[in-house]
Amino acid sequence: MNTTTLILGRSANPLARRTAFDWVFAALVVAGTAYAFHRYGSKLDVYETWILALTAPSLIALGWFWSPLRGLSLGVGASVLLAIALYARTTDDFGADLAAGEKVFLLKYFLSSQSAILWMSLLFFLSTLLYWVGLLAPRLAGAGDGTAGGDAGDNTALKLGSLFAWSAVVMALIGSLVRWYESHQIGTGIGHIPVSNLYEVFVLFCWMTTLFYLYYEQHYRTRALGAFAMLIVSAAVGFLLWYTLVREAHAIQPLVPALQSWWMKVHVPANFVGYGTFAIAAMVAFAYLIKQQAAETRWWKLAPLWLLGVVLCFEPMVFRRSVDPLSTYWAVYFGVSALLVAGILSLRGRIAARLPSFEVLDDVMYKAIAIGFAFFTIATILGALWAAEAWGGYWSWDPKETWALIVWLNYAAWLHMRLMKGLRGAVSAWWALVGLAITTFAFLGVNMFLSGLHSYGEL
Repeated sequence: MNTTTLILGRSANPLARRTAFDWVFAALVVAGTAYAFHRYGSKLDVYETWILALTAPSLIALGWFWSPLRGLSLGVGASVLLAIALYARTTDDFGADLAAGEKVFLLKYFLSSQSAILWMSLLFFLSTLLYWVGLLAPRLAGAGDGTAGGDAGDNTALKLGSLFAWSAVVMALIGSLVRWYESHQIGTGIGHIPVSNLYEVFVLFCWMTTLFYLYYEQHYRTRALGAFAMLIVSAAVGFLLWYTLVREAHAIQPLVPALQSWWMKVHVPANFVGYGTFAIAAMVAFAYLIKQQAAETRWWKLAPLWLLGVVLCFEPMVFRRSVDPLSTYWAVYFGVSALLVAGILSLRGRIAARLPSFEVLDDVMYKAIAIGFAFFTIATILGALWAAEAWGGYWSWDPKETWALIVWLNYAAWLHMRLMKGLRGAVSAWWALVGLAITTFAFLGVNMFLSGLHSYGEL
């Protein structure tokens, strides 16, 4: 057997390329799954049993595919187990005593769900700021120019921006998983996976969107896009903080009857893979247009980009119906958004020089939309099956369903035009930006302005 055969044979067997850490990671995931079955198996129905059983190989495959997920999974798992152990030191009628969250130092300031999510919010804001500082800072000597997807200049601020983004994801996952545990300690029938209301799904959106961006960051070896990708995450955090203040949304509530279904556990996460990747595609499209317009000197040519950038931060206009004392919050938010977009446009030449090539930007946009479309399609099918179980029909032209179809058709058309007609450049970028506006209305606007079977999700 010659060397070529040996090399080809090794490459053909993915198991042969696994390291010792890969196998340790797999063993720990299997052991954790076995413990979960031993500890909670009697409380799981047949659907939950299959979901848990499939989670283990899925997590192992993802960890083997992208190595940073291994450390992330183990770190988050260890932190959540520590939080559970701290809660479980004292008990009440339903299990762990949640009052420990205000008495135990690590729980009060780091590991309780609300503490972890507040840390997540701060870290996302800091990450966004550092990405922008790094993008606008002088280039390092010998750093890549970003023209072929290489490093756009790994100065300290960019490295810290990426580190803080990872840290925010860790705290978001800890907060979500600990919140899941806390919900089961409140009372009988209250416990549920934390994807049931706007507060919980915005946390889901934040960490999921960031994880997808961080994968692209590593794959294309450029941190320059972090400044744009983290803007949409920070906007979501801004909404999350407002929603917590005005509705005390962080309080764990029992599920309404329509949500008491195992379908929620798979439909909502699949939906938010779509939302997150569509958002990334839109922000990359924004970067694409900034790079394209770098040499433009006529401001009236830039007006549509400025206006659309402000519209994408449209919450201040639609939340004017909110409680009066908090209207100042949205006035400030709107002002900061407008100034930020104007600042980006005014510095477009400097920013464009640090961005990856048009080919890289176009490729990231395409891959993000392709992944999002696949998961959004799955989520739509799962939603139809859920509707059949809950309301007796697969499709009822409810406003939420109608707008979900509009979103699906929009991205289906985008992908068709790209694959069949070779759609590229500014047209595809503008389309992706408008697509985010459509998706945002389908997600939030329908809940605010329209009623229907999904009215339990209104603001």
